[in-house]
Amino acid sequence: MSHEEEKKEFNITVYTENQIGLLNRIAIIFTRRKINIDSLNTSPSEVSSVHRFNIVITETEDVVRKLCRQIEKQVEVLKAYYHTNDDVIWQELALYKLSTDVIAEKVSVERLLRENGARAVVIRKDYTVFETTGHREETDNLLNILQPYGLIEFVRSARVAIIKDSKGFNAKLREFERLEPGEEVVENEYLNDADKVFTM
Repeated sequence: MSHEEEKKEFNITVYTENQIGLLNRIAIIFTRRKINIDSLNTSPSEVSSVHRFNIVITETEDVVRKLCRQIEKQVEVLKAYYHTNDDVIWQELALYKLSTDVIAEKVSVERLLRENGARAVVIRKDYTVFETTGHREETDNLLNILQPYGLIEFVRSARVAIIKDSKGFNAKLREFERLEPGEEVVENEYLNDADKVFTM
């Protein structure tokens, strides 16, 4: 198997104009190809009225490239990028609910929580909720540590990711605005540089 064909985790970042109905159509693109989405997050972006999807899948680069092209065919999609985990800074948030009595009785539990960077967000007589952020391995590690102490509930968020070498989508939109519409020469120059303009 060549390096190109190896399956690995990819982060797909999609900038869109409008979210209504779009999530379903994007999900269908993955479903038709029988590709499992490991994580999906939608949020506002750095540009007002532009939304940002962060989708995590484990696939070959060739498949991911084709998926991005397919996603970009959706009318509301402005641009789709893909990156490896090395190309992004990412975090997931996790919440852990434990019995307050267990924490009070076992000093070791509090020490373990502190060592793993967890902080209490809700403390009640019957339970305490702790929060931590980190990579999947880190939140999973704390999950495994807390299981023997009667973990009541656990939930983890979808991944949020920032592209390391990106100037942001704002810069791409400013590039559009700088180019005067209607002048054929300018338009042709822009079209020749389209790959450069859209590469993050």
